[in-house]
Formats: sequence, structure tokens, C-alpha cells
Amino acid sequence: MVRLFINTARRLALKIASYGVMHLVVAILVAFAVTRDWRVALAVGLVEPFFQTIAYSIHDRVWHRIEQRKRLPMLEEASEAFTARLQIMAPEEQIRAHGHAGHSHALPRSLKQIAAKSVTYGVMHFVVAVTVAFALTRDWKVALAIGLIEPMVQTVFFTLHDRIWTRIEARKAARAAEMAAV
Repeated sequence: MVRLFINTARRLALKIASYGVMHLVVAILVAFAVTRDWRVALAVGLVEPFFQTIAYSIHDRVWHRIEQRKRLPMLEEASEAFTARLQIMAPEEQIRAHGHAGHSHALPRSLKQIAAKSVTYGVMHFVVAVTVAFALTRDWKVALAIGLIEPMVQTVFFTLHDRIWTRIEARKAARAAEMAAV
């Protein structure tokens, strides 16, 4: 049980860390493209992703809960997730309950959900980016430019990042199902 908790926490930490690194690089490059000043670009690029990573974590958890509520009642979802992760639930039952073998918290699956998640992420990102850029530059024009350009670029990278993690989790679930079948 402790090992399961540690592995789950490790995967979540790795997902958040990889998002943070990606965000840092993109933020610095966009801030430099707008300001042509490496000092401002580094300041924006180091401070803004810190706040965005926190906001992303909250955003991801909210979307996870929205998707959970759509699928199953929370108690049933929690018990099935628990049994699936401990590999107590038979693969056939996992397929029946979740539409695939193994339980994954990779969300969402439909194009409509991906679009909605990406749009809400973009709006959240815009607000944080403008606020941080203005706090550091005290220039509304620069803050709005960074706030408009940087979230658009980050939203594309966020969607790619989320899809990559969805595939990683799906592969792990498939491997777990194969191991259970053997």
C-alpha cells in the first residue's frame, strides 16, 4: 500500500516537474521575443512558470474531478481505482467499468473535453501571465503582449504535454493488464 502511494506520488510529481520545465523554457523565449531584454525575459520566465505550475496543478485536479463525476459516483470510482491499482480487480471488470484494462486517471478522452480543458487552461494562463508580467515590468503593453502570446504558445505545448502523459499512462495500464493476464 505504501509502495503504491509512493509510486502514484512519484508519477504526479514527474508530470508536474516536466510541465514546469517545459513552461520555463517557453516563458523565457516568449518574454525575450517580446522585450528583447534577457534580464526581463529571465525574470518573467522564472517567476511566471512558478505560479503557472501551481495553477496548472489545481486546474488538472479540477478537471480530474469533473471527469470522475461524469463517469461514476465518487465512492464507486474511488473503490474501483483502488482495486485496479492494487490489481485486485479482474481485467474484464476494469474493461466493463472503465472501457479499458487498467485504471488510468489520464483525462480527458474526447475532442470536446480536450478543447474545453485547453480553453480553460488558456484563460487561466492569460490571467496569471498578465498579472506576473505587469508586476515585474510595470508596463501594461508589455504585460498584455506577454499575456496574449505566451499563453497561446503554452496552450499548444500544454495540450501536447497532456496527450503525451495520457499515452504514457495508457501504456502502463496496458502493460499491467498484460501482466495480470499472464
